[in-house]
Amino acid sequence: MSLKLSDLSACFEGVIPSIISTADAEGLPNISYLSHVAMVDDRHVALSNQFFAKTAANIRLNPHAAVLLVDARNAAQFRLEVVFAYSVDEGPLFDHLSLQLDASSAQVGMAGIMKLRNLDVFRVIRIDAIPSQVATAEPDEPERDRIAAAAAIVEAIGAQADADGIVDATLAGIRDHLGFGQSLLLQLYEERSQLVTIGSLGYEHSGIGSDVPVGEGVIGAAAGGGRLVKVSDMSRIRRFGAAVRDSAADEDRTRSIPLPGMPDAMSQIAVPMIAAGALRGVLFVECRKRLAFSGEDEAALSIVARQAATSLALSEVLSLDSEPARTAASEAPPPERSIHVVHHRFDDSIFIDGEYVIKGVAGRLLASMLEKHLESGRLEFTNREIRLDATLKLPDFKDNLETRLLLLRRRLDEKALPVRLQRLGRGRIGLALDGRLRLDGRTDQKG
Repeated sequence: MSLKLSDLSACFEGVIPSIISTADAEGLPNISYLSHVAMVDDRHVALSNQFFAKTAANIRLNPHAAVLLVDARNAAQFRLEVVFAYSVDEGPLFDHLSLQLDASSAQVGMAGIMKLRNLDVFRVIRIDAIPSQVATAEPDEPERDRIAAAAAIVEAIGAQADADGIVDATLAGIRDHLGFGQSLLLQLYEERSQLVTIGSLGYEHSGIGSDVPVGEGVIGAAAGGGRLVKVSDMSRIRRFGAAVRDSAADEDRTRSIPLPGMPDAMSQIAVPMIAAGALRGVLFVECRKRLAFSGEDEAALSIVARQAATSLALSEVLSLDSEPARTAASEAPPPERSIHVVHHRFDDSIFIDGEYVIKGVAGRLLASMLEKHLESGRLEFTNREIRLDATLKLPDFKDNLETRLLLLRRRLDEKALPVRLQRLGRGRIGLALDGRLRLDGRTDQKG
């Protein structure tokens, strides 16, 4: 049976480096390792042009070469006879591989160092399988029907009407139907050019409220490029750098929340969440196994990400349909308990009893509700009135109010603080206080 390039899909994941053999005009051979080999179509492969000078010179003199590929799942080896066709330094394929390289480099603190210069495209003349001395590994778990899994997750997401349910259904569905237990859902906040974690599953610390700059690492690259980004073997990437860069090193650590992660993750995938042509966030999944995410997983997660993005966008519209908030005075809290809230206005960061909670628009929302409570005793608010409150200065383009309130509610619950938010129905929010409130608004920058 003749082999096709599509049969070698696992060889193009970049787990085991490929080898190219060239010869000069006199037939003297030269062998070099390749950082990336990608399938262009059924008859062409693209090789990253990071060659040593001798390899590049040989190809100019003699366009024929041989490429050795290795399947990281079972060590199967394949030899490709190829002939140089053309070079590219722009276009969809170049952008995709460049994005992958930039993202994986950033994971080990080498952003901007390992840049893709161009791709050399070769026509494949022949493919030969090379007998391997290593036995083919048997799969350690049964194959899942990704189409059925994606359908089940989409159905669960579609049954939800609010942001809480949508986020939970998305992450739980990925765990239960696709078998990936560690995942994050991050919302794009354009006014800060950041992605903020609003959903987390499978980590010791949830990291709710942690943020990633657009364009940074695997998650930020998926957002910045609007394309799926996948790393199939983190160990190979780590060999290029001594340690993962600490992105918060230059920030005020009292106002930062660490992004959750698996220190021993081998595979990572970040999928942009797009609705009506606009980026709304990123779905991120990781696994301890190499080559954990197949092409079918990519397709399934892309379907799930788009459904989640669309449902979250719809939840913003539905939240406008709410009952008027009541203005009843609050019940008298225990007189011995005092709650000290500090609102730093320069970045809208909130500290409750000395503990950092949140910053940005979410912090401004909480401060506003607490101020109104002190003025009139109110404990209930609606999304509609919040959106109409000009003093909050919500972003004009997309306020993402539902997910901002979700972020704030989950952050308060996670910290088990004496200030909480409660859902009282569609578009209605309740404020719960376990003591007498004292609100301190400060304009200094260091608190």
